[in-house]
Amino acid sequence: MLKNGKKYDKSIQFSTFGNQFLNKMNKILLYLLLFASFSITAQEYLSEINEIAEAELKSSSSLFDIQANPNTANYDVIYHRLEFEVNPAVYFISGNVTTDFVALENMNSITFDLGRITNTNNPYFNNRITVGSVMMNGQSLDFEHNSATKELIIDFQNTILSGTTNSISVSYAGAPNTTEQGFSIGTHGGVPVLWTLSQPFAARDWWPCKQDLNDKIDNIDIFITAPSQYVSVANGVQQSVVNNANGTKTTHFQHNYLIPAYLIAIAVTNYTVFTQQAGTAPNEFPIVNYVYPENLTSAQNSLAVTIPIMDLFEELFEPYPYANEKYGHAQTNMGGGMEHTTVSFMGSFGRSLIAHELAHQWFGNKVTCGTWKDIWLNEGLATYLSGLVVENFDGPISFVNWKNSLINNITSSNNGAVYLTATEATSVNRIFNNRLSYQKGAMVSHMLRWKIGDENFYQGLRNFLADPLLAFGYAVTDDLQMHLEATSGMDLTEFFEDWVYGQGHPTYTVTASNIGNGQASVRINQSQSHSSVSFFEMPVEIRLYGSGNQVLDVVLEHTTNGQQFIVNVPFIVTDVDVDPNRHIIARNNSATLGLNAIDVANVIQLLPNPTKAVLKVDYPQNINLENIQVYSNLGQLVLETTNPLLNVSSLSNGVYYLAITTSEGTFHKKLIKN
Repeated sequence: MLKNGKKYDKSIQFSTFGNQFLNKMNKILLYLLLFASFSITAQEYLSEINEIAEAELKSSSSLFDIQANPNTANYDVIYHRLEFEVNPAVYFISGNVTTDFVALENMNSITFDLGRITNTNNPYFNNRITVGSVMMNGQSLDFEHNSATKELIIDFQNTILSGTTNSISVSYAGAPNTTEQGFSIGTHGGVPVLWTLSQPFAARDWWPCKQDLNDKIDNIDIFITAPSQYVSVANGVQQSVVNNANGTKTTHFQHNYLIPAYLIAIAVTNYTVFTQQAGTAPNEFPIVNYVYPENLTSAQNSLAVTIPIMDLFEELFEPYPYANEKYGHAQTNMGGGMEHTTVSFMGSFGRSLIAHELAHQWFGNKVTCGTWKDIWLNEGLATYLSGLVVENFDGPISFVNWKNSLINNITSSNNGAVYLTATEATSVNRIFNNRLSYQKGAMVSHMLRWKIGDENFYQGLRNFLADPLLAFGYAVTDDLQMHLEATSGMDLTEFFEDWVYGQGHPTYTVTASNIGNGQASVRINQSQSHSSVSFFEMPVEIRLYGSGNQVLDVVLEHTTNGQQFIVNVPFIVTDVDVDPNRHIIARNNSATLGLNAIDVANVIQLLPNPTKAVLKVDYPQNINLENIQVYSNLGQLVLETTNPLLNVSSLSNGVYYLAITTSEGTFHKKLIKN
């Protein structure tokens, strides 16, 4: 979320707005017009990312008492039939949830996550969630709804044997726990609206579920009964709308892709629906948009960019994962957006938000982080894909500005890792930390691309998405590392230790020196902001400037502190810059032009040596030669000159020592006369 099966029914009519994208040339022209309209400053980029992250941490209270519920680990959910009755004007839900499950061991009871509030001082909670009945094979079962653990514990009449498939139905009603905000109501233009947002732990607020990151449901049917004047939306493809005899109607959606509980969602209000066409024949699919009628024109204009973004992501990675059903947006009153499979809930329609939530359909939905410690696999990669939109639509200068805005915010504090500790993974504020999970996760993604190269990076991500052990399942950080190592042939262990698991960032100090003969010396030193990393190994880009707008970028593999590199430069270096394209998370870098004694001593040469007659003292062009003194092996001065060309033919054969005085100091060299 961002603060990112069944064939589509061809009877659904595509709107004129959607059909305009069918013509290739019209599409290209539209793209150019869209891209020209986006002139975004670095601060605006950062502001949009901040809003996205803020929206995503609002779904839950700041600290939770669970990471994974071990009491739900003994069964595998394969199907849900979710029947909800709601009215967006009333904070209340009644439901019947039928769950088909496979027992993973012999079971005498089953546990679902389901919230319950004991404090009734808040009027919202006067009708708190109450379970009315639990049925299995036509028989009523005993149950306990534990308010302390937020568990619904159901006792079986007989032992369920391991490996068997069973079905159980729970009927319930009440006002969900608003402290976690998984279930919300509001108004727009005076009209009620209802929506849900369950990431990370709030699915249990409004329906009995298994919400841990260890089980995906094979497929779901969602039936939403609401007053007849409203339009309902949920995951998957709308199957039917049935008008009931009591002023309500029931809308049926079916979703036939694997899905975790936290991505199941519903929304209800007086939506206006318009449809766009996406994909490339024969893999075409609709983008179904549910928007407030008062915002229809502006929403159509803003959402036009969805098509080129979809095209970009399909080109870089793979076809849209849910092409057999749909993609779409549903407008709600949330601050940002949430990437529910096949339909992102949106509080606004900015380009970065559209890109981020769409990116999640690949990174977060198709492949979902396997623990909340790995949340950067969702949020960091989705944020980076929104940056790729900047790179591809706005150009390289805008992309540098985008990266620079992230780097400045990431390095505003000296600590913080991308990967979470077990304790941090129980805090929603830390899980959805904008600086670390989103921005640092995005920049680490870019640094991986910078380190291993575009071809290896994109192919590694494509393989990650296509891995049959991960696709429509769960992944952890090690899985991504493995795929990037396989495509690049590099050992990325130290990179991940430093940049993903370690904290902080480096500061680079660079000195560039002209040493003559078309060469320059570049020395790179580094300090670290946090003790968890002793040294950040990275390829560092150095930009060398000469007079007359001469520029040369060189990439130096920085592996030790104080490392010196000799580079070929076809001009005299007059200035130097560190990481001009902002490939690395670093702060307060500095670069100077100059020489030190060690540099000069290494590059002053006697040519030829040994010699019989003529000797040349070769030295860097940007220093001044002041004096040359030649001493015998006994320490006697035998020759003195200011000319770098010396005639030593009159000297006896043997060993001599030269004292070469320059503007940078005096240096000593050994000469053999033969």
